[in-house]
Amino acid sequence: MARPVLLVIAHGSRDPRHAATVHALVRQVRARQPGVRVETGFLEFNLPSVSGKLKSLAAEGVRDVVALPLLLTRAFHAKTDIPSVLNEAPARLRIRQAEVLGPSPLLTAALERRLYEAGLAPADKSSTGVVLAAAGSTDPEAIAVIAEIAREWRRTGWCAVRPAFASGTSLPRTEDVVRSLRELGCGRVVVAPYFLAPGRLPDRVAVGASEADVLAPVLGASPEVAQLLLTRYEEALAPTARAALGA
Repeated sequence: MARPVLLVIAHGSRDPRHAATVHALVRQVRARQPGVRVETGFLEFNLPSVSGKLKSLAAEGVRDVVALPLLLTRAFHAKTDIPSVLNEAPARLRIRQAEVLGPSPLLTAALERRLYEAGLAPADKSSTGVVLAAAGSTDPEAIAVIAEIAREWRRTGWCAVRPAFASGTSLPRTEDVVRSLRELGCGRVVVAPYFLAPGRLPDRVAVGASEADVLAPVLGASPEVAQLLLTRYEEALAPTARAALGA
């Protein structure tokens, strides 16, 4: 019996680097688990759309789908946009919505991988302050999750880890947190973008990181993120997972 199709749901962007990164990540997932069919749909800007992909899967005769939001926090898109699109899917499809990717130790490992790739060494941790630069949100739950990730990551040996945000009113910006870590006395200040793909907001983070010593790349198609997608897929299929939508 064929395993359910894994439909990776990305936000989409006018920036072509976004879709290219999503497709590279999906290729990694396919390579890791060739027994699972992995497809991609976008909420906006890029094709195929989520609704179009669901219709084509139903037309092929597919019955079971795990819809996995390619999102790092449970904010508006995960709570509202994606359920709305899935509720309009063809009736023949049985759809389980997987959890968003974050928080997860695999994402923290991916953040560290990117910092080391950018030139940092594990021995530098105790003297290095990290700016955890996220997108920002009007959802207080999403902001609280980022703050908690920073607190937990700090306990692994960094001089300090503080969150910053690329959008949202009254939230600390990357450049402000870089300066506060300098004032704190960290010998080195680095910026770790908590983004899955390049785009407008990561570019804003890069501008704010101009006074930092190191700016890491986005998480992208890192092996940890690819593994996390498969973990969320398996969790959605577990007996205790949320019941299939429309079942």
